[in-house]
Amino acid sequence: MRFVLFVLALCGIVVSVLALQVHYSASTAPCSINEKWDCGIVNHSQFAEVKGLPVAAIGIIGYLALAWFALARQRALLAGAAIVGFAYSLYLGYIERSVLGVWCLYCVISLGVITLMTILGVMWIVLGRVNRDA
Repeated sequence: MRFVLFVLALCGIVVSVLALQVHYSASTAPCSINEKWDCGIVNHSQFAEVKGLPVAAIGIIGYLALAWFALARQRALLAGAAIVGFAYSLYLGYIERSVLGVWCLYCVISLGVITLMTILGVMWIVLGRVNRDA
């Protein structure tokens, strides 16, 4: 399970790096598909930074921590961090849907990755307890 979680964290890092590239780019983003799907609008909005730090950079840091927790078999830390990341991703999804009215393909992929990591992280804890009690 830890290797699956590690690979998912690597996927999250890649997607976050791509989003960070859009954040610092002035060109048209490769995922500017139409008026409802435009990473450039999302990554250049006022919601794309927290105290001057790009949200995509926060994602990179978070996914690096999740990768480390997976390799170090830190089940509770991984699940806790994944839950926090999931909650923040849901908030960002709400901003995209309700405030900006535009979706970022990279952000939606990241939301899928962190959702899966949260589910698997919690399952990893439960499976660890079941195996210990058996």
